Amino acid sequence: MKKFLSALLLSVLTSMPVSAGNDTTEGLSYYLPKTAVRMQLLIEKTTTQPGQLADYSELFFKKPAPTSMQTSYRIVGINFTAVGQPDTDKQFTVAVDKKHSILSIDCDPNGTLRAINTKAPVCAKPRQFRQAPKPAPLNPRDYMSQDILAAANLPKMAQLAAQEIYDIRDSRNQLSRGEADNMPKDGEQLRLMYRQLDTQERALMQLFTGTVDVDTTETVLTFVPQQAEKRHVLFRFSKAFGLTSVDDYSGEPYYVDIEDEGIYAKLPEDASMADKEKDNFKLGVGMPGKIRVQVNKADGTPVASFETNAAQFGRVELLNGALFGKKFTSHIIVDPATGAVVELKTEPLE
Repeated sequence: MKKFLSALLLSVLTSMPVSAGNDTTEGLSYYLPKTAVRMQLLIEKTTTQPGQLADYSELFFKKPAPTSMQTSYRIVGINFTAVGQPDTDKQFTVAVDKKHSILSIDCDPNGTLRAINTKAPVCAKPRQFRQAPKPAPLNPRDYMSQDILAAANLPKMAQLAAQEIYDIRDSRNQLSRGEADNMPKDGEQLRLMYRQLDTQERALMQLFTGTVDVDTTETVLTFVPQQAEKRHVLFRFSKAFGLTSVDDYSGEPYYVDIEDEGIYAKLPEDASMADKEKDNFKLGVGMPGKIRVQVNKADGTPVASFETNAAQFGRVELLNGALFGKKFTSHIIVDPATGAVVELKTEPLE
C-alpha cells in the first residue's frame, strides 16, 4: 500500500514547482483564507405618478393627491454570508516526498484551501434575488364611459368620472344588501361581479390618486472585518436617493461594529492520533475566532446583526505531518470561508 501511494504521488506531482515566499520547492501550494462578509441589501423604490385629475381629488373625494412625481427608497431586508479571500500572508507549500501520503489538494479557484486527499463538497451559492411578478397595470381609459371620454375639459371629465365611481360604489352596496335589480345566481357569480366593480373603481380612481409603482432591487456590499473595528461607516442611505457612497453626505450613515467574542474553533479529535509521532513536516490550517457583526444607524438604532467565524480573528494551527506519514493517511475538508477544519478522517496504512 505504501509503495503504491509513493509511486502514484511521484508520477503525478514531481514536476510541479511552487513558489513560497522567495523559495522554490517541489509541491502543492495553497492559501488560508481571510474571511469577508457579503451583505445583501434589499432596497425598495416607490415611484408615485400623479393622476390626470389629481387637482380635483380633494374636491370630489375629500382627499388630497400628489400633483408631481414622487420617489422614495427604504431598506426592506439585509442578509449576510461569510466568504473567503486568499490571505497572501498565509501561504503554505506542501512538499512532495516519499515519506508522506498527500495525493491531492483541492483549492478554490482563488487558491484558498478546501480539501486534502479528497474533494470538497460543492459550496451552496448565495440565493439570487428575484423580483416578484407584477400584475399588468390598469388603463383608466379602458373603463371610461363614452361621456367621460367625450368631456370637453378637465373639470367636466372630473365630474363625470367621480359620478361614475360613486355609481360603482352604490352598485357594490346594493349587491352586498341583496337589493340589486339583477342579483347573481350563485356565490361564484357574486364574487366575479365584486371583482369587476373593484377593478373599475381602482382604474378610475387612478385618474385622481395616480399610480404607485414599487420595485425591489438587490445591492451587494463586501467588506473584511478587522480587529477592534467600531463605528466604521459602511454605507450611506437616503430616502430620496437610495444607497449612496460613503463620502456622499446626502445619505444617512450606517455604521458597522465588530465584536470579537473570544471563542475559537477546535480541531477534530482525529488530529490527535499522530501526536506521539515525530514529523518535521507541518501543514497549516485555520482555527478561526467567532465574531459578531452589528450594523447600526447614526443614532445607534440596530439594523441587522450577523455572527460568524472569521479566520483573521483566530490563529493558524500546524498539523503534525505524521497524519500523512508512514503509519497514517488522512482526508481533510476545510471551510474555504474561515479556514476551519470541518472534517478530518484518519486511517492507518497497511
